[in-house]
Amino acid sequence: MIAPLKRILAILAKEFIQMRRDRMTFGMMIMVPILQLTLFGFAINSDPRHLPTAVYLEETSPAVRSIVAAMRQSTYFDIKQQVFDPAQADRLLQNGEVAFVVEVPSGFTRGLLRGDRPQLLLSADASDPSAASGAVGQMNEIVRRAINDGLGRSWSTLQGQKPLVDVVVHRRYNPEGITQYNIVPGLLGVILTMTMIMITSMAMTRERERGTLENLLAMPARPWEVMVGKITPYVGVGLIQTGIVLLASTFVFGVPFLGSPWLLLACVGLFIIANLAVGFTFSTIARTQMQAMQMTFFFFLPSILLSGFMFPFRGMPEWAQWVGSVFPLTHFLRAVRGIMLKGADASAVWHNIWPLLIFITVASFIALKRYRLTLD
Repeated sequence: MIAPLKRILAILAKEFIQMRRDRMTFGMMIMVPILQLTLFGFAINSDPRHLPTAVYLEETSPAVRSIVAAMRQSTYFDIKQQVFDPAQADRLLQNGEVAFVVEVPSGFTRGLLRGDRPQLLLSADASDPSAASGAVGQMNEIVRRAINDGLGRSWSTLQGQKPLVDVVVHRRYNPEGITQYNIVPGLLGVILTMTMIMITSMAMTRERERGTLENLLAMPARPWEVMVGKITPYVGVGLIQTGIVLLASTFVFGVPFLGSPWLLLACVGLFIIANLAVGFTFSTIARTQMQAMQMTFFFFLPSILLSGFMFPFRGMPEWAQWVGSVFPLTHFLRAVRGIMLKGADASAVWHNIWPLLIFITVASFIALKRYRLTLD
């Protein structure tokens, strides 16, 4: 018994020494559960509140002001602005600046006084059905309470009868609430993020492990030339993946494609380059392919959780939204869903394109600086 125990203790000591030397792997083992606890415990919320809302009011009677005030006091609607043009309201929904537009037509109060059940239109951005469902479900109750509280006792005799206001919900961009319309375009970004970063992050580490890094460093090539040469082949791979996902989304899942294919292709190209730049940066930091895979997972996990792919982005606390805005997947998801589901043009998705350009610049700069360090 003593001899086997000694051998086990020797192997155990060896593993502790190896763990101490491989600090990056040990750090990942500690940080990943902390990251998961933080994200799932504090950042993830499947019932979003305080959703940005615009109002289009053709009259401002006491009843209408009471409804608007009740919406402000609720935890579901955050009224950002009042618009005076239906076209402006459509642009706000298409650009993703607001999640709802509430329209009160002229003659609303007159119809209310006559008992005609006047209509109140709630236009919702239903490209993400789960994000809009909670607020839509509460709108009738908010309007009912506002009418009863705002118009006083004269309306008490109408209690218990049919609703005084007909709340008409117009679910824009996905009227049937089909989940695939939201998930499948998002899968394009998730697949590209996982594969592009993982493959590229192993580029330099594979050279190091195979002993060919010295030959690469001996070549009369500048860092940016090495970087371009390394990532360019994977751009083509990413475009092939894009074609597969788009074909499947159209012919298998029936996802509509309302926008410009060329605009979508441009966004995909920028997104691929952004992920390849991240992967190349990881490859200059990691010493082994295992470390490169661990760093890829550490980047991929918050990307998929904080981007709005799995959980509504606006349901997260403000600090989580700030963190999520750093990842390119967040902006790409908004752009691809806007192009495919809303028919958005370049001006409508530009506010999601320029963050990708900034991210590419920063990631490329870090990658080149790190690669210069490896030349010493």
